[in-house]
This record gives sequence, C-alpha cells and structure tokens, in this order.
Amino acid sequence: MAKTYRNFIAGEWVDSSTGRTFENRNPADTSDLIGRFPESGARDVAAAVRSARRGFELWRAVPAPARGDVLRRVGDLLVRHKEDLARSMTREMGKVPAETRGDVQEGIDTAYYAATQGRQLFGHVVPSELRSKWAMSYRRPIGVAGLITPFNFPLAIPTWKMFPALVCGNAVIIKPSEDVPHTVHRLVEILLEAGLPPEVIQLVHGGAEAGKALVDHPDVPLISFTGSTDTGSRIGETCGRMHKRLSLEMGGKNAMIVMDDADLDLALDGVLWGAFGTTGQRCTATSRLIVHRKVHDRFVRMVAEAAGSLRLGPGLDPSTDVGPLIHEASREKVERYVEIGQEEGAELVLGGRRPTGQRTKRGWFYRPTILAGVKPSMRIAQEEIFGPVLAVLRVGSFDEAVRVNNGVRYGLSSALYTRNVNLAFRAYQELDNGITYVNAPTIGAEAHLPFGGVKQTGNGHREGGWEVYEFYSETKVGYIDFSGSLQRAQIDNYAGSPT
Repeated sequence: MAKTYRNFIAGEWVDSSTGRTFENRNPADTSDLIGRFPESGARDVAAAVRSARRGFELWRAVPAPARGDVLRRVGDLLVRHKEDLARSMTREMGKVPAETRGDVQEGIDTAYYAATQGRQLFGHVVPSELRSKWAMSYRRPIGVAGLITPFNFPLAIPTWKMFPALVCGNAVIIKPSEDVPHTVHRLVEILLEAGLPPEVIQLVHGGAEAGKALVDHPDVPLISFTGSTDTGSRIGETCGRMHKRLSLEMGGKNAMIVMDDADLDLALDGVLWGAFGTTGQRCTATSRLIVHRKVHDRFVRMVAEAAGSLRLGPGLDPSTDVGPLIHEASREKVERYVEIGQEEGAELVLGGRRPTGQRTKRGWFYRPTILAGVKPSMRIAQEEIFGPVLAVLRVGSFDEAVRVNNGVRYGLSSALYTRNVNLAFRAYQELDNGITYVNAPTIGAEAHLPFGGVKQTGNGHREGGWEVYEFYSETKVGYIDFSGSLQRAQIDNYAGSPT
C-alpha cells in the first residue's frame, strides 16, 4: 500500500486541516502510485507562518558563518544520498537518471556555495563627508520567505531558492509542485538531519489553494516563484499591492542559432540535448532552431535523423533516452500546439504523435517532434510549449537571426554556433536574453552564476550566483558619530574642505 505523507509545520509532521489528499504517480507508468500527499489550505499556511515567524527570530540570531555550516552539512548529506535521490526523482518526475543525478548535483553545488556565502555577506564601509564619523552598511535577513517551486527540477530549484534564503537568515515555507512532492519531502528530512532548527523550515503540500494562501498572507514579506507567466503575473499583482519583495522566474522561448560556418556535428549534439533533454520540459529548452539558409536543409536532415533514433521509455530503463511528459494535460497541450503549427503552414518533419508499444503505453509519452518552414509570427514560434517540439526557422544573415531571436515576449536563454569570434561577442551583446551560450546549447546553467531572463521571463531578479543573496537580504545603513558635537549632513555646512 502506498504511503500517506504529511506537511512539516511547527516542528512536526502533520496532516492537512482540510483532510484531503492528492495522489503522486509515476508519469512513465501511471499504475505506479508513489504516495498520497496533503491537499493543504489557508489554515495550514497560517499555521506554517506562525511557526516560521518563531523560527525566524531564532535563526536570524545565529551567526551567518554558523548558518553556512548547516548548509555545508546538507551538501554532505546530498552527496551521501545522491543515487537514491536521483532514482526516486526519476520515478517521480520521469527524466532519466543521468539528468536527475545532475539535478542532485546542482543541489550539492548550491549547498557548498551557500556555505561559503555565510562568510561573505559583505557590507560596505565608506568615508563619511563629516569628520569623526563612520558610514557603513551590512546585510540582514527579511523575515519569512515563501517559496513556490515547479516540477521540472524537483531538487535543484528548491535548493536554488531555499539555501540562499536560509544562509541570509530567513525562515522558509516551501510549497513544491503537486507533481513532485516526494523529492522536497526528502530534502526537508535532510535539512533536519543536518541540524536546521525545525521551525526554520515549513513544508506545505498542495495546489493553487495553498499557493494563493502563501502569497496572500500579510506576514510573508518575501515570495520567490518559478512557473508559468500567467500565474506569475497574478502573483505579481498581489505582491505589488501588498508591497512584498518578489522574484519571478517564468517562461522562455529559447533559440539556438546555427550560422553557415558552424561545426554542424557539434551543433547537432547541442540541439538534441537542448530540445529533447528533460523531454523539452525546461524553461531554457531549445524550442526554436534558427538556421542560416546555406546549411538549413542539410542540418534539418541531420537533426531529424538523429532525433528519430532517440529511444522513449521509462527513465529507469537504461536504454531510454527520452522520458515522459509530466502529466496528461501536458501531453494534450503539446498535441494542440503541433496541430496549430501545421494549421499555420509549418511542415511536420518528424514525430507529431504518441508512440506505440509496451514501453510507453502506461505513461505520458510523446515523440520528439520537428516542425520546419516556421515563420517568426507563428504561434509555435512565439508561445512556450514546454514539450519535445522544435520549431525551425530559416534566416539569411546573422542580423536577421538576432531579430528573430529577439522578436518574442520572453528573454531567458539563447545559443549561437559559429567559428567567428566577432559574431560570438556580438551575440553576447545583441541577443536580448539573460543568458547566451556560444557553441553550447541553451541549457546548462552553472550554480555559481546568476540565472534569469528579461522581458516576460521574469521581473529582473536572478536565481543563483552572488545576486540571489541580495534578493534574500536587506541593506541596513549605520552612521557612528564620535565627534562629540551635532554635525548636520545634507545642509549648507559641508565640512569636507580643510579649515
């Protein structure tokens, strides 16, 4: 019989106040029930907030280097449990173990990086304009951080948000995607084993009801959300009205540009990984392939031949290259977009249907799909599909490729394949994205660099690297006047010149 899991609130594993649960099933085999999880509501969130506020008062008083030590122990535990976490994540989310091991490794890297930041939450000391006076700043925590995470990186994205928030001294309430609740359950167990005080971390499972309650709660001053642009827009409206600090990481329509001088074999490896890795379910996935007309036909044939040989199946099967989509609605969305693309005039080069056979009959599988002859204005070239669908666009120059890349509402990731160093640096400068790769695919961000995009991909904040620590902390400025007299700044008695 499948296990029934609980929320973690106020230092205890507890049932939801609603009494409702939801099922978590293997997307590669829907007969495989992983467990039942609480369908939480506003009362559960309120209880979590009350506990987190107590946890915050405790945790903020712990020196930042000591907070970092807890995260270092978390990293050690993630190393110890890497393989079992990866395999259970494959069962829960569907992507192959090579990818879920990478997911855990991102968590490990983020933990160790966060541990070092406990000794590097730098402030500034600057000269005062007045004599016998010091002027300085330091970074301090904000309060309770509400984290809402998606399904596609069940461990990595929660750690991107959680570890910096904790090192900065905040308490955390996390609501993971209802598609992958088990992985975050395991992560919370590891945090507690590492010595994190129980009320510093709260885990609230559930769907939109719990997420809305977390965003709406007046005692949660900090929200970090990764998910769809539509949901992010609604969260942004609430947080703007309530004056909350908000980080949004939303959609992408990422393009890989292949110039006529590119190493086509290298570009082939890149587009296969970028478009069909994680079954296209990455915000950085290569969903557009922009190819110079001189190599277009040859390269499309290469991609179609290679993508056609990718093997679909359960991720835990060693022969599998591409796993399932996360659920039925996701597959139906992909099917609708493939139909829309053909109705708009695109040519179906490969795929465009569900697979057949024993290996895939119980899961949400869809064949890698390529649509050529795509025009920049088509919906399949403009809208995020979040599945194994690649739209191919033909261009005649680098300048045209830049215009096509930039002509969408998103701006997360881009890639350019070329041997021309001048074009490489122009791409870095001119492509309107938060991330640009040269001779590498659109996926593959590293944990110690900022991650995020422009336009409707987000709201300007970054995950990862050094910048995220600025999001999870506030700058406090202090002035120490030891002159023994009243000194008045910002009026017409500037004391900086010699007397």
